[in-house]
Amino acid sequence: CWDALMTAFSRLDSSLLGRWWWTVDRWTITALIVLAAAGAILTLAASPPVAERLNLDTFYFARRQLLVLPVAIGMMLAVSLLNRDGVRRLALLMFTVSIVLTALTLVGGAEIKGATRWIKLGGLSVQPSEFVKPAFAVIAAWMFAAWRLKEKFPGYLVAVGLYASVVALLLAQPDVGMTVLVSVVWGIQFFLAGLPMVLVMAIGVLFIVGGFVAYFKFDHVQVRIDRFFDPAGTDAYQVARSLEAFQNGGIFGRGPGEGRIKEALPDAHADFIFAVAGEEFGMFASLMIVALFGIIVLRGFTHAFKESDLFVQLAVVGLLAQFGLQAIINMASTLNLMPTKGMTLPFISFGGSSMLAVSIGMGMVLALTRERPKRRISGLNSWESGA
Repeated sequence: CWDALMTAFSRLDSSLLGRWWWTVDRWTITALIVLAAAGAILTLAASPPVAERLNLDTFYFARRQLLVLPVAIGMMLAVSLLNRDGVRRLALLMFTVSIVLTALTLVGGAEIKGATRWIKLGGLSVQPSEFVKPAFAVIAAWMFAAWRLKEKFPGYLVAVGLYASVVALLLAQPDVGMTVLVSVVWGIQFFLAGLPMVLVMAIGVLFIVGGFVAYFKFDHVQVRIDRFFDPAGTDAYQVARSLEAFQNGGIFGRGPGEGRIKEALPDAHADFIFAVAGEEFGMFASLMIVALFGIIVLRGFTHAFKESDLFVQLAVVGLLAQFGLQAIINMASTLNLMPTKGMTLPFISFGGSSMLAVSIGMGMVLALTRERPKRRISGLNSWESGA
């Protein structure tokens, strides 16, 4: 496929697609597509028992995921065509719309498992907060870069204000897990932008205090942490079944469709899909999934730290930290290495909102890490493309 495209596009091709082809990271695109294909296979394997328990068509979840997948890949590739100004404009638009919709979930959203995170749009259920994550990472990077490069612009104050607004909305739903993820990514970006050590210590204390407050204020947080330290409790059912799945799978797995734990796991197609991979395809396949995430994140970091543009560095690091941490949280909770959190495994777990939001975020990474002829922008220590 790549050979055919290389033949189609000459290095002298000045068209939009020609320039994109020779400047985008094709290895990262390949890893992302392989990851998405693995997710499609695992959804086909994990979702039928869940659908049957809910009295739905056997392939209800698989069919929906397979419909969303090509749209998500198409959106990722389309976003990767943007230049850096285009990425900023897209992030600003997406942030504005998703923040408004997230606020609307508090008054008109459907309550599921004690949280109001979903809203109906044109007959479809959408989780707007999923789109807040990548958009906020880019905007925070934009504000931090503006603060460092233009001393009279209070970018860090804007970033702090936006962060406070996002956290307030997420906690109102409540979604403590996403709040933690957004907070960690924002903290990493603030630190890389040159946060004074006094503020580093202050934010660290604030995060610790916030953790204790979340434990005592939100019952579901307390239950999940207590469950982690008391695995014999009845609430640890899914984690126990998940560990059993990895034991059953061994090194090479029981074979596609031969897993049995998925019949007893309520979230086998979503939060615990990694356990299905472990049982049916074994340790090697599970490690390959981990390796794909590692390749994507490390290649992105390599490109980011070669950049002279502070905005690009902060945005790419923020987006990749978000992507990688979400994967780590999902897999670690599946293996009982940390308290469980209802967080999807990017490109693998069932979930239309998550799939589309992650695709846009990775499209932004591909766009920002494209190789570009560099030229100095007057008044700013940044580099932009004329593309």
